[in-house]
Amino acid sequence: MHVSDDLFPTASFMITPWSDPVIDGLGHDPRSAYVEQFWLGILGPSTTWLMRRLAAGLEREPDGFELPLAETARALGLGTRGGRHSPFLRAFGRASQFGLAHAVGADGMAVRRHIPPLTRHQVLRLPATIQVAHQAWQAGEIDSANGEHARRRARRLALNLVELGEGPEATERQLHGWRFHPALASEATRWAWQRHREAAAAVPGDGAA
Repeated sequence: MHVSDDLFPTASFMITPWSDPVIDGLGHDPRSAYVEQFWLGILGPSTTWLMRRLAAGLEREPDGFELPLAETARALGLGTRGGRHSPFLRAFGRASQFGLAHAVGADGMAVRRHIPPLTRHQVLRLPATIQVAHQAWQAGEIDSANGEHARRRARRLALNLVELGEGPEATERQLHGWRFHPALASEATRWAWQRHREAAAAVPGDGAA
């Protein structure tokens, strides 16, 4: 069903879950304190509230549900003006940009039920005080969720990946795929890259005597 172009290109989206065993196991509920504290500055308030609304809908109807666009836009305080360039549809666009949703056909969206941990690059975009808070959160998660054996194993695997030429984000992503806790994966990646830099700095240059 289509409505006039000064509103939205279609009356509703069919929202379905985007199944991803890794992110579903390691990610955070869009309504969690982690997302509010750390993802908000990356996604912006409109997209964060949209993801919260979609998570609640998928919790009620796990197989999917129809989302009325104009009604939902008004409920989120985004209004219905602007058509395809409305603030509401831009919120969907940002969700897609950050890999939290993707289009399915002309009027459907598959949406993640969990939001992944921030990457190292994303953390560096946050204000300094929030970066410190994220580090503290990671340290607490490591202490509570992982023992020393898991920490040593994650560091060893991360160093192997770095020495094979993987970059920081690829290394951290691979540790996620091996089911290491996100905080542990991030800490192990930082440690491996520090060791790698120290080893490289200790090697004399080609022109050294």
